Amino acid sequence: MLISREREKRTLLDALNSDESQFIAVYGRRRVGKTYLVRQVYGNQLTFDHSGLANGGMKEQIQAFTASIRRAGLEVEHDPKNWLAAFELLKDLIIKSRIRKKIIFIDELSWMDTQKSGLLVALENFWNGWASAREDVVLVVCASATSWMLDKIVHNKGGLYNRLTAQIYLKPFRLCECEEYLNSRKINLSRYDILELYMAIGGIPFYWKHVKKGLSVAQNIDAMFFAEDAPMKDEFKYLYASIFTNPQKYIDVVTALGTKKTGLTRNELAEEAGVPKSGYLTKIIDELISCGFIRKYTIWGKKTKDAVYQLTDFYTLFYFQFLRNKSTDEHFWSLQADTPLRNTWCGLAFERVCLDHVAEIKAKLGISGVLTEVHSWSCKPDVEKGIKGAQIDLVIVRNDRIINLCEMKYSISEYVFSRKDDESLRTKISSLKAISKTKHSIHPVLVTTYGLSEGMYSGILQAVVTSENLFAKL
Repeated sequence: MLISREREKRTLLDALNSDESQFIAVYGRRRVGKTYLVRQVYGNQLTFDHSGLANGGMKEQIQAFTASIRRAGLEVEHDPKNWLAAFELLKDLIIKSRIRKKIIFIDELSWMDTQKSGLLVALENFWNGWASAREDVVLVVCASATSWMLDKIVHNKGGLYNRLTAQIYLKPFRLCECEEYLNSRKINLSRYDILELYMAIGGIPFYWKHVKKGLSVAQNIDAMFFAEDAPMKDEFKYLYASIFTNPQKYIDVVTALGTKKTGLTRNELAEEAGVPKSGYLTKIIDELISCGFIRKYTIWGKKTKDAVYQLTDFYTLFYFQFLRNKSTDEHFWSLQADTPLRNTWCGLAFERVCLDHVAEIKAKLGISGVLTEVHSWSCKPDVEKGIKGAQIDLVIVRNDRIINLCEMKYSISEYVFSRKDDESLRTKISSLKAISKTKHSIHPVLVTTYGLSEGMYSGILQAVVTSENLFAKL
């Protein structure tokens, strides 16, 4: 059953109704559901369906491609010796087909692009010199190696430049979509439980596939990560290797960010990760952002060159906190309830969930239609000016001259806004006003799990957003 993905499904279906041939690229990180999307939408309408080999050389890749052509119904006497000849066979298959629209699906295209194979030259010749001139071809290419797809297909500067007719960047599920997926499998978990799972595995559909009916969240996490036969115990090893050709420097960058709550500037990141401040570092950062592993954010009032990079991938964050030096106890997570390590992680991961659901926060605040800029903000102490250090993870600067200063607090019950919280918030507000010189009104907002317990210090808050609101369908 295909959950959500309505816009992506419409793009694929619209290609069938076009009076011109269509070339569509589908990309996104490993396990996000790219192959599943294409096969669910097109089903048995596929004229040709092929997936590259994970570790095959050019000869093996061409042999596998030819085998797929044979399975599709074309008689082939001799295996082609190069990709140009292989794509000639694909042309013959398309010509032979009597189907109105010939849907060609090539999955894991990056694996087929072995060194000096000439694959992209053959693909360019197939599309530019033949398929694009027809009216009946829908070519869909896909790969988990997001950086390769962006570089070689989406932003190709050679013969495939500007040749795509559509592109689909498949994003992870949001909270509401994870809930819908669980409901489709008759798995009944509370929204609090779904939130906790999301903090550990994010919105990657394949990870949610491992959630078992009848188990608690703690039991599920133990089964996924800590059991002897845990299906995801080696996920980190394969995750970055499947996306990046030379993954170690990418891993060095996310490792540097793995324990930094507020993130690092580019210079700090270069030093921590041991990567020279060069175009190579820029490439690594840009590709990690494109794949959704890290985010770049600007400190409100500072220049773009002072931007900060922060780890946002939920699974990677969970890995660095609990899996890198994995316990041998199969019930490790069940035994972590209310420990300082787990509580620290909950606070950090909940903040990441909120930053991932800013649109839902804006909807609850009733400002979906207001032009906004989303930032973080921080300042260092300045004794001479009487300014205390402050860090604000989410600042929504509105065009109607209001700033929503969002405090994100994870709690297992209604949050009690204490005297300490009140003092901290007032310090942040005064520091923000003093340094930014803003004329905007500042409205403090509490984003928390179960809501606010009204008390003597809660009056400073102008609005409360709960985890229930983060499940909104927009």
